[in-house]
Amino acid sequence: MSDLLPAGVVDRVEYDVERGKIREFTRATFTTDPVHTDPAAARDAGFPDAPATLTHTVVAGHQRDQRAFVDSLGLALARVVVGSVTWTYLRPLTAGDHVVGTRRVVADEQREGKRGGTMRVVTLETEYVDADGEAVVRLEEVLIERGEQR
Repeated sequence: MSDLLPAGVVDRVEYDVERGKIREFTRATFTTDPVHTDPAAARDAGFPDAPATLTHTVVAGHQRDQRAFVDSLGLALARVVVGSVTWTYLRPLTAGDHVVGTRRVVADEQREGKRGGTMRVVTLETEYVDADGEAVVRLEEVLIERGEQR
């Protein structure tokens, strides 16, 4: 992957959707549907292999340099909170998929805080495409950098 990214692109990440990671997320999220852990149950349900749990793309965080990402946006990590995360699936991710996620800044705003002062609100969108270049998942994240304490 090149260090040179197009304008507006914060970072790119790629990874394989693996059965072992799907199993880990299934346990971590208390998901009990056997389609996530039993390939035969997945096929019986119409999936080509075990489908990932709905928040599986957080695996990408282990493949990214999160500190460099925050620094590239000029955010003060100690004052950043996640405002929201929304996933939109265009098809299920399944074991064996290889995905590439491209994260872009779609909005960067200063807003007045409820207790005075300002806060910075950065909205990011990551589009994950499969090996055929087809969009699979879109992830929207809203990061809020609280103003300095007075």
